[in-house]
Amino acid sequence: MLFPASLVGSYPQPDWLIDRDRLGHRLPPRVRARELWRVDPAYLEQAQRDATLLAIRAQEEAGLDILTDGEMCRESYSNRFATALDGVDIDNPGTLLGRSGQPNPVPRITGPIRRRHPVETADMAFLRASTRRTVKMTVPGPFTMAQQAQNDYYASPEDLAFGYAEAVNAEIADLFAAGADIVQLDEPYLQAQPEEARRYGVKVINRALDGITGTTAVHLCFGYAAMVRDRPPGYSFLPELAACDCDQISVETAQPRLDCQVLSHLDGKTIILGVLNLGDETVETPDEVIGRVHRALEYVPAERLVLAPDCGMKYLPREAAFGKLSAMTAAAGRLRAEAR
Repeated sequence: MLFPASLVGSYPQPDWLIDRDRLGHRLPPRVRARELWRVDPAYLEQAQRDATLLAIRAQEEAGLDILTDGEMCRESYSNRFATALDGVDIDNPGTLLGRSGQPNPVPRITGPIRRRHPVETADMAFLRASTRRTVKMTVPGPFTMAQQAQNDYYASPEDLAFGYAEAVNAEIADLFAAGADIVQLDEPYLQAQPEEARRYGVKVINRALDGITGTTAVHLCFGYAAMVRDRPPGYSFLPELAACDCDQISVETAQPRLDCQVLSHLDGKTIILGVLNLGDETVETPDEVIGRVHRALEYVPAERLVLAPDCGMKYLPREAAFGKLSAMTAAAGRLRAEAR
């Protein structure tokens, strides 16, 4: 199929599940933030599964071809996995500056990073059992997790990143075994820390993908639009991913009005093209989405494009998110008709 449509990862969680106002007025959690959940802990898992099913059905109704679990069980894209590992003192967190320049509690590394058990495979199995469509699961990438932690154990951030890569590699293998069609590594800090990324970013991602035979993706972005409103005109780290062992690369092009010529450096990679501006709750028209796709088609053939939002939709109102996805799938249908 030409122009399949997909989420990047997250979909808005219901207000009855999580305190969305509180979520939107703080930095994305790096450590656990159980106070955000509105449901009693005894019933939280059941509530999260109900919300996941609602997110799956919303994606199907909107016409998406590639579905995620909407990350309904997560407080942020990264903390569910990052705080489930050995070597992390979650009771005594560290502190780092976030991408917005504000201090944020982060995992404090006090020993070797080890994955003690699968973290997201139950989520994956539930997603797989709930739809017949292609499914994708997201995992925080090792480079980004290393940048989001206070390192009190490893000799260098690079060593810490490789420790995370071992844990991520095991998780990816289990996710494919649980039924994933695609596994995506979320690596926004490749853009936020480009000099560090050039030194070892691709190497550490390739370690996380070593021996993996399923379809893999890497997502990099400028941060959640709700948190980081100003977008530079281009990526500080992107062509370097041509050397990455992933199959797909997910980028923002809508809100930053990215010069899509940079995508020509990623020959052979499928591009998950961000065509929905998440910095504006206004629902795009299909014509607007088609115009954004045409900008990319100058440099990437149609058979290597997947349409998606710029980033995760976590902070949008549900009505706006659904409307944007519906506009995107309507645009995809028209683009397929154009190509015939």
